[in-house]
Amino acid sequence: MRTGMLFAATAYIIWGLFPLYFKALQAIAPTQILLHRMVWSLLLMLCVLAWRRQWGWLRDVARQPKVLASFALSAVLLSTNWFIYIWAVNNGRIIDSSLGYFINPLVNVLLGYLLLGERLRFGQWIAVALAACGVAWLTWQSGHPPWIGLALALSFGVYGLMRKTAKLGPLEGLSLETLLLFPFALGYLGWLTLHHQNAFLSASATSQWLLVAAGPITAIPLLLFAAGARRIPMSTLGLLQYLGPTLQLLLGVLLYNEPFGQDRLIGFIAIWSALVVYSGEGILRVWKNRELNRPAAPAINES
Repeated sequence: MRTGMLFAATAYIIWGLFPLYFKALQAIAPTQILLHRMVWSLLLMLCVLAWRRQWGWLRDVARQPKVLASFALSAVLLSTNWFIYIWAVNNGRIIDSSLGYFINPLVNVLLGYLLLGERLRFGQWIAVALAACGVAWLTWQSGHPPWIGLALALSFGVYGLMRKTAKLGPLEGLSLETLLLFPFALGYLGWLTLHHQNAFLSASATSQWLLVAAGPITAIPLLLFAAGARRIPMSTLGLLQYLGPTLQLLLGVLLYNEPFGQDRLIGFIAIWSALVVYSGEGILRVWKNRELNRPAAPAINES
């Protein structure tokens, strides 16, 4: 249990500190950062697969066009999510990106209701309604919907939904996704090189090493998360997931001085209230189920 919490918490902390990494690469276009993230992530995945001698699944997947098509779509969603996040961080929109990961659990609940036919409990409906009020308030006070947060939440929500029903595990799934993205990333980098626009070649040594580090920085928290998720209850995992956006929000406000006035705070408070209701309802339900399943105490024979 403690090991699982350590793995999961470490993953969420790393994700929460991502703005520090992408800000260090601010001089490089988000598109090129994304391309390097695809390339170096695949190379690291191949090293892990080679170390574990875990290649058999590739042969099986190659014979299943539907699985390949499904992972091609999830790869597009994942790369879209990555690009939006990188762009947001490097354009002074860290707070907006944190909003996306605050509302992501509620988007997952709503997608389950709309696409999987899952029934929402009363507490979940209240949480979704509170989050909708928060988004509506942010839309009204800014004059437009919080597109960055909504795009991040929806892209990652649909991606998570696809991975939930996928036949491959986290390591194999990410390896296949990056394998499918690799030809496009490598081809685009080659085109940029031919037109003397590849920022990697003219960047400082520090930036070059940071771009290479995109591989482990992407893969390590995903592998830690997968290891932690197998060891702890979903209710605990659900609470730990707020570490990431909380750290992002704090970095945006305290380190990068992004505006976070009273009007914006009201919208976030509504969304935080939704998360409190959602998490509290889930914890209460787990506790009640444990009480119902607890074996009855043996009767005392008073004769």
